[in-house]
Amino acid sequence: QVQLVESGGGLVQPGGSLRLSCASSGFAFSNFDMSWYRQGPGKELELVARISSAGSVTNYADSVKGRFTVSRDNAKKMLYLQMNSLKPEDTAVYWCNGAVIRLPWGQGTQVTVSS
Repeated sequence: QVQLVESGGGLVQPGGSLRLSCASSGFAFSNFDMSWYRQGPGKELELVARISSAGSVTNYADSVKGRFTVSRDNAKKMLYLQMNSLKPEDTAVYWCNGAVIRLPWGQGTQVTVSS
């Protein structure tokens, strides 16, 4: 069955870095545009970054542009989010999912940015 499993979150100080990973299975990952989403405390779900199926085109929310980098390894069916210069407002649960076609949501991974 379709499965998305996010990992790599944790507690980090402002200015720090984290790399999130998303392991996929049960669907043709290389055919899907993929995205990272997040939901902070008391906030709505936000699109963070998007990457095309081949990885050649990426888009970012203005709030993370220049700090976050989305990438993928289609051979490994993996999606990544490199997060640098983290800010307290980046605190959220992060999920990966299809950019156009919604897949069953994973459990997400908690990112907490705090000193």
